[in-house]
Amino acid sequence: MASRVPPSFTRFSAQNLAILGPLRAGLADSKADLAKITGLSPSTVTARVDELIGLGHVVEVGDGVSRGGRRPRRLALRHDGGIVGCIDLGIDRTSIGLVDLSGQLVARIDIELDVAAGPHPVLQRVWAEFETMLAESTAYSQLLLRGLSVGVPGPVSAETGRVIAPSRMPGWNGIDVAQILGALAGVPVLVNNDANLMALGEYAASDRSEPDQVFVKAGSGIGCGIIARGELFTGSRGAAGDISHVSVPGAPPVACSCGRTGCLDALASGNALVRELQAAGREVATVEDMIALARDADPVATRLLREAGSMTGGVLATIVNFFNPDRLVLGGVLSQSEVFVTGVRAMLYAECLPLATDRLTIATATRPDDCGLLGAGTVFLDRMFSLQGI
Repeated sequence: MASRVPPSFTRFSAQNLAILGPLRAGLADSKADLAKITGLSPSTVTARVDELIGLGHVVEVGDGVSRGGRRPRRLALRHDGGIVGCIDLGIDRTSIGLVDLSGQLVARIDIELDVAAGPHPVLQRVWAEFETMLAESTAYSQLLLRGLSVGVPGPVSAETGRVIAPSRMPGWNGIDVAQILGALAGVPVLVNNDANLMALGEYAASDRSEPDQVFVKAGSGIGCGIIARGELFTGSRGAAGDISHVSVPGAPPVACSCGRTGCLDALASGNALVRELQAAGREVATVEDMIALARDADPVATRLLREAGSMTGGVLATIVNFFNPDRLVLGGVLSQSEVFVTGVRAMLYAECLPLATDRLTIATATRPDDCGLLGAGTVFLDRMFSLQGI
């Protein structure tokens, strides 16, 4: 399929964004509601809505409920104004999805893909799979591809968008994923750390009543994303939330890929646990195999998962005491293990101040398979519907 290059997307005025925000969030569906929420005058709301309808971003979808006069026309964001390609790149498997302009995930596929094959072969395969998926998604194949949003399992510079010193992506250090994929696709590309996108996707899929959240991706590796006041927080360089290489107090001196010893990732990640279980004589190939053994009451698998949960909880206790979030969410394959989750929870309550935990929600992800793709779509749409634009 030939690459389709969209025209430059309109950079919105502040007033247009004030209108689009409540429509995107489902908080308003009429001019009267928009005037009440935004504080703009009715005449200004009417002018801005008419402009957005003319630009093709807002549509009228029927009559609303009368409040004593003529029934208002209901308004909605135009979902078919384009599509965003979302890619959640993993160590050995990758998810690819389509998100419409309302932020809904409308299609997805999962493929086995070894990230160690190198950036160019991996990204070429990802783009080929994406083109095939889009062509086969007949309801969306004719929509304008606005861009791609990618999550990678490693640190991403907030300044350059390049992958920086990833521990599980050999050959990817310094790689500009956006440049490589952009050359293949001919559309704008945004790149972020996968745990950050999972945090944002989980928050976007919630009722947003808990605006301060910590999301932990506990899978083959361990990562963390932070939502502060309802927005993704990445820090000055993009390293906020990276708990992979925090030293575990009192831990054995297990060598880590970063060159140090005793890091959380080297001791409690899924890959580390599988290696330790294999050394104990168990025939397991994946973290899922290990979790299944623990469910069958295998004592070694159970012990390793409990210890990993305790170590992870010990590191998270410092974060909870410092940040005092409303909600801590466990995602990734290890969150499927009750033993691991129980270990995290017990250590948090043992090590945190009561004031930090008395209203803390500790939960597993509500959209465990989709939150990375949803977060990728959210970050792209937030940028697209902003003063900065894409």
